[in-house]
Amino acid sequence: MPDVVRAALVQATWTGDTESMIEKHVQHAREAARQGARVIGFQEVFNAPYFCQVQDAEHYKWAEPVPDGPTVRRMQDLARETGMVIVVPVFEVDKPGFYYNTAAVIDADGTVLGSYRKHHLPQLPGFWEKFYFKPGNLGWPVFDTAVGRVGVYICYDRHFPEGWRALGLEGAQLVYNPSATSRGLSSHLWQLEQPAAAVANEYFVAAINRVGTEEYGDNDFYGTSYFVDPRGKFVGEVASDKEEELVVRDLDFDLIDTVRQEWAFYRDRRPDAYDGLVRP
Repeated sequence: MPDVVRAALVQATWTGDTESMIEKHVQHAREAARQGARVIGFQEVFNAPYFCQVQDAEHYKWAEPVPDGPTVRRMQDLARETGMVIVVPVFEVDKPGFYYNTAAVIDADGTVLGSYRKHHLPQLPGFWEKFYFKPGNLGWPVFDTAVGRVGVYICYDRHFPEGWRALGLEGAQLVYNPSATSRGLSSHLWQLEQPAAAVANEYFVAAINRVGTEEYGDNDFYGTSYFVDPRGKFVGEVASDKEEELVVRDLDFDLIDTVRQEWAFYRDRRPDAYDGLVRP
């Protein structure tokens, strides 16, 4: 039998407050489960606005513990209710002064399997992330979930091929890439980088972007979220560039082995020759 996983993602507009934003995603997740989805992922800091458009200590108010904060606990309940694996990106406070851009991965039975913390942080107009976050320090974990091996790479990380490869070497079958990226700055890269990463590393990628504008800046988040397969082909249509959308697609994980046998990129790697890549 083919190993087909029905997967979902949500690109959402900001509602104006955390509670309604979470409730919106709960409803999307329930609908995805009704459609047969077994895994779902949300956008970067999904329960908050993209406050990094400004540098203001007021916005530390969005941070909460992981996994013991209210949002992750609520998502654990949702995972148990729906039987889905859930990728939950939030603003994490680990201890006073230690803040991270984080995604928790929750298994279908509600167990928190662990977290990924964003490694690469932009410090650019409209994307002042180093003001808020420390660089990630948990490596590139890949989690054994009810649907297979799932990894996470967050937004600006996508510009750096090393993490994509680390996830592939750890056996990722599906990598969620929750993002908040705006029209004009990098839109010409959006449908280039993640498909290229899926090809180079021979796994599925779920690319998620916010949609719309928010009160803290002029960033026009352009949506167009999608799933892409190990051959670099979109799985179904790309989402709207203006409207909120739940995207549900069937991913044939058997294609991963097929492509790795055809293209053999992992066989032909030369790690013995790569020392210079990590010299300062």
